[in-house]
Amino acid sequence: MSEETAVEAVSRLYQEFMKLPFPPRLAGADRAGFDLVMLDSDTASWVFIWIKNGGELEAQGRSGLLRCIARLDQVIPVLSEADDPEYWHHLHEMARLVADSPHVVTK
Repeated sequence: MSEETAVEAVSRLYQEFMKLPFPPRLAGADRAGFDLVMLDSDTASWVFIWIKNGGELEAQGRSGLLRCIARLDQVIPVLSEADDPEYWHHLHEMARLVADSPHVVTK
């Protein structure tokens, strides 16, 4: 049995994540000064681009992804149980796997 590649693992997590509904009560909300809809959209977009490109991001994409991770690092600690923290942890986990992947290209 072969080990799952980073792209395969993130692809699987992304597919699971896309089945999760955005927490409806958070539409238009912000936490730690960040709009949660935009944070969700931006982070998921960079993950999707990385998957689509076979595990590569150019410098701009890597910078955008790292900015999203830094924002998630600020948002997650201030979430209440009503904010569906598991949703945000899942998003953060995907983003970290992409950022930590040796396949990220910084051209």
